[in-house]
Amino acid sequence: MPTDILISSDPWENRVAIIEDGSLAEIYFEREEKVIGSIYKGKVQNVLPGMGASFVDIGLGRNAFLYVDDINKTPLNIGDVEVTSGRSGWTIGEKVSKGDDVLVQIVKEPRGLKGARISTNISLPGRYLILMPTGKYSGVSRKIDSAEERNRLKGIMKRIRPEGMATVVRTAAGNVSEAELIADLGVLIRMWHGILETFKRAQAPALLHKDMNLVYKAARDFVTPDIDHV
Repeated sequence: MPTDILISSDPWENRVAIIEDGSLAEIYFEREEKVIGSIYKGKVQNVLPGMGASFVDIGLGRNAFLYVDDINKTPLNIGDVEVTSGRSGWTIGEKVSKGDDVLVQIVKEPRGLKGARISTNISLPGRYLILMPTGKYSGVSRKIDSAEERNRLKGIMKRIRPEGMATVVRTAAGNVSEAELIADLGVLIRMWHGILETFKRAQAPALLHKDMNLVYKAARDFVTPDIDHV
């Protein structure tokens, strides 16, 4: 069906609408600076065994909330930094201690008196792939319906996926070449190693990486060969 993307941007608000066959299918607003997806070097301020959580200073004014199940533990040793992969049954005190420096990503915005929710499970979205440097499993977007295309993409990723990292093939990757996937993966890997280098040099709390705003995300995530107009 005919699909158009409408983008409108002002200093106070960004707006993106997806129009399918003349009707509004999706709409997105961004009225303030978003922090979801941003990556920080934080410092653990308190460990609360009864809550199974810790509070981490990431420099946003209110301490962020790090829940025990959002922390990895088994070492993978990616680059020069020990990154981790979790298992069930850990207590918060076994995973972090007061004063620890942690590499975390915001997964839920701060609201009211509540700080942001953070995770050590990092996700880096690209044009065709999502790289999860601390992950273990990979997959293909369910929106790619063709079994033949899914198998082709799985075969490519089996060959090119870095050992010890996970990937998700995005919908936009349908029918793209192996060379394009390799190029996108290369960008994400370089981004990850840049984040690790910054982590080693920065003094907590510090912002290490900030995701794009809504306008650029729309160009990255929504513009595919089946889009008629932007």
